[in-house]
Amino acid sequence: MVKVCSIFLSMILLISGCSLFEKEKLQPKDHEEDEAIVLQPEMEVVADTLSVPWSIHKVNETFYVSERTGSIVKVDNGKMERQQVELRKPLAKAAEAGLLGFVLDPEFPENQKAYAYYTYENGQGQFNRVVVLQLAGNKWTEERILLDEIPSAAYHHGGRLKIGPEGKLYITTGDATTPELSQNLKSLNGKILRMNLDGSIPADNSFENSYVYSYGHRNPQGLVWVGEMLYASEHGQSAHDEINLIKPGKNYGWPVIQGNEKKAGMETPLFQSGDETWAPSGMATHNGKLYAATLRGNAIREFDLEKNTTRPVITGLGRLRDVYVDGEYLYFVSNNTDGRGNPDEKDDKLYRVLLTNLNG
Repeated sequence: MVKVCSIFLSMILLISGCSLFEKEKLQPKDHEEDEAIVLQPEMEVVADTLSVPWSIHKVNETFYVSERTGSIVKVDNGKMERQQVELRKPLAKAAEAGLLGFVLDPEFPENQKAYAYYTYENGQGQFNRVVVLQLAGNKWTEERILLDEIPSAAYHHGGRLKIGPEGKLYITTGDATTPELSQNLKSLNGKILRMNLDGSIPADNSFENSYVYSYGHRNPQGLVWVGEMLYASEHGQSAHDEINLIKPGKNYGWPVIQGNEKKAGMETPLFQSGDETWAPSGMATHNGKLYAATLRGNAIREFDLEKNTTRPVITGLGRLRDVYVDGEYLYFVSNNTDGRGNPDEKDDKLYRVLLTNLNG
């Protein structure tokens, strides 16, 4: 792996060691003018040449990273294997569409199953669906559809999948660029959905005979639990990005309110970006702090729940899509090959950094 130690104040990156990957000089990507200047921690590149990676998962010492272009990349002991995913429908080509959310079944070592969220087209339009994938050898196959025909558009797919501490599958959906759908409880758009792993509706869901867990969302792309408390990241309109504490049955306001605006019966966020744009996506947690990968923000951003403060802790690597915490390390993927970044010849990359190096 390539160890990287960079001091962003002087825009100099020093290479400190190499084992499984050939030595390379990682230069900072162009950053936003309002991006804070931070001291870069020492980092390692675990894998490179990924194609628009979207979700990180890990079992034992093996990573599985979904690529929006339609593959799952297995990374084991420094070796990469790009695994084929055979879906029943071809992936849609719209901006931000493709193979998005991906999460391993809790019993994956035994049953070799996972759950995925992808965008497709048929003669009636463009949709997202949630499916079960089965791994055999080095090939994944769509085995079963759990939820289908979630209306889609060029943008605002949502797409994050996570399994909660009680064993239910949570799904984020975007408003498909039709904001009024977020307030419509009969629509699956602009929601956080919750289902049993067999695709059925949990008896204790927020609304009877409905997958809807919370509503009034614009484009939520990250989920994480701190204990039993669920937090979500969400893209706002022209900045006003949000980090929300999600409560069952609650209305998070879009498109009626955003940012710090308030209205009776609607929730306001714990954190919001104001006039700055973060475009937060995947989330993770450690020691009472939330970490979010940000796309336009070009950073891993830390949210301290106790102090109610936020700061970027990693910058200079371009667009970042997902983040994952395991043991003493924080892992994250860049997203510079998504058509909006400035990729180098080895992008995109899976990185890791010691959590203790983020204390600053």
